[in-house]
Amino acid sequence: MAVGHRGGRSSQLPVLSKRPMKADPIAPARQSYADALAAKGASPLWDVLHDLVPERPAPTAKPCHWSYAEMRPLLMHAGELISAEEAERRVLVLENPALAHQHALTPTLYGGLQLILPGEIARSHRHTQSAIRLVLEGSGAYTAVDGERVFMQRGDFITTPAWCWHDHGNPGSEPVTWLDGLDIPLVRALGAQFAQNHHAKVQPIVATAGLSERRYARGLLLVKPLHSGASSPLFSYPYERTREALEWLSRHEAPDPHRGHALRFSNPTTGGPALPTMEASVQWLPAACATLPSRSTESRVLCVIEGRARIGVDAHLYSAEPNDVIVVPSWSALSIQALTDAAVFTYSDRPVLRSLELLREDFQSPN
Repeated sequence: MAVGHRGGRSSQLPVLSKRPMKADPIAPARQSYADALAAKGASPLWDVLHDLVPERPAPTAKPCHWSYAEMRPLLMHAGELISAEEAERRVLVLENPALAHQHALTPTLYGGLQLILPGEIARSHRHTQSAIRLVLEGSGAYTAVDGERVFMQRGDFITTPAWCWHDHGNPGSEPVTWLDGLDIPLVRALGAQFAQNHHAKVQPIVATAGLSERRYARGLLLVKPLHSGASSPLFSYPYERTREALEWLSRHEAPDPHRGHALRFSNPTTGGPALPTMEASVQWLPAACATLPSRSTESRVLCVIEGRARIGVDAHLYSAEPNDVIVVPSWSALSIQALTDAAVFTYSDRPVLRSLELLREDFQSPN
């Protein structure tokens, strides 16, 4: 092919001779060896070492965003198609497209949107998976945990520790929805899934309403402890109290550059997380506040309680409205820009990473 002219003559690119590739004399023997190993259910580590022990995390989950405005009509339509009794739990499972057929948001976390209509009851059962609830819409429904009922209000954070009897009911006049967060994938990976239905549809109520709050939510504990488990004995954290604390912080302290004004829901008997496998927290970001990117080995699920925000996860930028759900996979950079005053709820597998000494964090330094 002519590429230029000198003195009126065209010059040609030299033709490169193709040298035959030398055959690897040991390749057939190595392949035969690998085939023999495979027949015995084994494989050579040297072929997969860098995949098994990479230089940095390579999450299998991908960032995702669910708009509540888009999901709500589908959730309400479910209320027309199936009863709470038929479904046992009328939930739309949020599924990460990178985790096909696993019914999971991340390799350790599950999420779903649950609906209970006026007059309905979701029967009592228990399971080895721990659960959290963030109330998204409506009021008047209740959840009962081990014989005590609490009524739900929007923004309330409610826990169900592993192997505790729990049921839900709605004696009110409006539909109530909430975000379910469970450690189902983690428990499944450990092969420890068990569940049991209560002999009665609704468990007996044996505790006065609000008893756990009076015992544990006032900063005072009985000298003779009644509870020593890893899960919090306080299973309802009303949003009214949480928001009051966030407002106080915003008036008296400067926001953290990576988290804004952030509070963690804790076990009042230990100071640790509310559940041993999942941590939950809430951030308050004043309008125009923007957090610097940070990343962690924990997998996180975010839900906007109030306001509007742009949430960045690696190269993705999501416009988030109230009740929207966003997945932040392990070692993904997270940043939040508040378009209005915004409250953002998060649950994650942080306690598991911390207890196994696998928690690593990276924070972008301020300029």
